[in-house]
Order: sequence, then C-alpha cells, then structure tokens
Amino acid sequence: MNSKLDKALALRKNGNHKESNELLSELVKEFPDDALYNYQCAWSFDVLGEEEKAVPFYENAIKIGLSPKDMEGAVLGLGSTYRALGEYEKSKETFLKGMESFPDNHVIKVFYSMTLYNLKEHSKAMELLLKCLINTTSDNEILSYKRALHFYSDKLDQTWK
Repeated sequence: MNSKLDKALALRKNGNHKESNELLSELVKEFPDDALYNYQCAWSFDVLGEEEKAVPFYENAIKIGLSPKDMEGAVLGLGSTYRALGEYEKSKETFLKGMESFPDNHVIKVFYSMTLYNLKEHSKAMELLLKCLINTTSDNEILSYKRALHFYSDKLDQTWK
C-alpha cells in the first residue's frame, strides 16, 4: 500500500471520514483503474452516508477485480448500498452472486435476508436468518434448540393441528 492510502485508512479508522474520503477520491482520480482505491473510495462514501456516490466506485472495483477478501467486502457494500437506496432487485442480484462466490460468508447472507424482507419475501428471509443463527452462535441456550430451529426454519407458516 502507499502512504496516501495508509493515511486515508487511518483517518477513517479515527473517525475523520470527510478527510479520508477526500484522500481516497484523489487516489481514484489519479489511478482510476485501481480496484482497491475504487473499493476504499466507495466505502468512504458509504461511511459519509452518501450511498449514491458510492455505487459507481463499488461497481468499478468489482469489475476490475479485487483480492477475495476485498471482493467479499465490496459485494457486501454494493448489495447493502443498493438496498439502502431502495434498489432491491439489484441488491438481491448482487447478494446472490456474492453467496455463490462466498458460500461461507454469513454476513452476506444476513444482509441478503434484509433485502428479502424489503421484497416481501419474509419466509425466505426468516429461514436464512435462522440458519445463519444456528450455524454461527455459541449461545448454549440457542444451540440446545438447534434441531427444532432448523426444522421450523422453512416451515414458519405451517401449523400442526
């Protein structure tokens, strides 16, 4: 990494979001085809609550190509940003691709469940959340009901009389 990027990331970490964003925007202007700079710039707009400005930088970073870890973050960021902007179908498409590429990433699944909620796909959203919960929790009380939660996760509208 270069010193300007290091400084921008340190500024963001310390809560100096605007200054961090300015440095990252300069880096992208100077190196428009650098995926990492695009990704970090997108993230910096998200932190500022300027989601619409973040989108093209996320899209560009993903198109150019990132390391697997950064790609996970960019997919999560873009999908979440689309959802925040009310672009639920784009969010869903982004998260589906993300889950295909990163099947063990539970954060993408949780954010995808929020998109499903927005699309009125409540049953699918709850099923996904319950499965993420039982696969990631260390809470012994919840784990003691793991089998039941798994069984009911896709049967929430079903009753037994």
